[in-house]
Amino acid sequence: MVSLVALSKVSEEGVEFKSPVDGTDMLLTPEKSINLQNQIGSDIIMALDDVISSTTTGDRVAEASKRTIRWIDRCISAHRNPHRQNLFGIVQGGLDPDLRAQCLKDMIARDEFLPGYAIGGLAGGEDKNYFWRVVHQCTSALPSHKPRYLMGVGYPLDLVVCSLLGVDMFDCVYPCRTARFGTALVPTGIMKLKASQYAQDYSPILEGCRCLTCQNYTRAFLQSIVGKESVACQLITIHNLTYVFDLMTSLRNSIIEGSADIFVRCFLKTMFPTGEIPQWVRDAMAAINISLSES
Repeated sequence: MVSLVALSKVSEEGVEFKSPVDGTDMLLTPEKSINLQNQIGSDIIMALDDVISSTTTGDRVAEASKRTIRWIDRCISAHRNPHRQNLFGIVQGGLDPDLRAQCLKDMIARDEFLPGYAIGGLAGGEDKNYFWRVVHQCTSALPSHKPRYLMGVGYPLDLVVCSLLGVDMFDCVYPCRTARFGTALVPTGIMKLKASQYAQDYSPILEGCRCLTCQNYTRAFLQSIVGKESVACQLITIHNLTYVFDLMTSLRNSIIEGSADIFVRCFLKTMFPTGEIPQWVRDAMAAINISLSES
C-alpha cells in the first residue's frame, strides 16, 4: 500500500490494486485480508490498516489513522480462528503525537480481541528525532504484558535503541537486501566487500563469528565474487542474519540480567569509536534513564 501507491486506490471498502503485470483490478478488504491469513494458518496475523508513507503530511494522516480503527473492527469480526491465530492491531497516526495517542486509546479499547500490537507507519525516511519519540510514545502506552511489534525496522542501531524503548518484535528485509549489494553487517557498522581493499584480505568477515560463511570463506574470496556470482548474496545473507540474531540474543540476555546499560554503552562505543553518537540516540537513552557515560 506504500510501495505500490501509484497502482492502488484506498477507499472505505478496502484497497484496490492494479496488477503491474496486466492491469487487472484486485480488491483487498479487511475481511479478505483476514480470510486469507486464516487460510494460511499463520500464528500471528495482521489487521489490514490504512498505511501511508511516514513522510506524508496533511489531512491524509488523520484519515488513515481513523480508517485503521474502523477497519480493526471489521478484522476482528472476520477473524475465524482467535483460539489459535493471534490478531495484532496496528497503531497508526504518523508523526503526530495527538493522532498516535488517539489511535493508541482506540486500539487498546479493543484489548480483549488483540493478543498483540504493532507500531506501523515508521521506517520510511522520517527524521530519527521523530522516529524514536513515536516509538517511545507507543511502547509506553501499549500493554506491557503483550508483544509490541515495530514494523519494518531492521538497522542494528535501531534494533538496539528500540528494544530498550520497549519493543519486543521486529521485521525488516535489510540484512538480506544489503547483502545483495555486497554489504556485510559488523559491530563497527557495515563492511562493503566490493572494495578493492579486501582483495588480499584472507580473514573472515568477522573474527569469532559462528556463521557458515565466516567459518569457511574469506573476505578476499567474497570480494572476488560479489556482483559476479549469486552465491555471494547468499553467503553474505547467512552472515548478516547470524549477526543480527546473535546481536539480539546478547541484548535480550543483558536485559534479563539487568545489564542493558553496560551492553548499550559497549555497543555504541564499538560503532562510534570517536564518541560521535547521534543525538537522537542520546535523547532516546536519556528518556529511559540509561546513561551513556561510563563514570
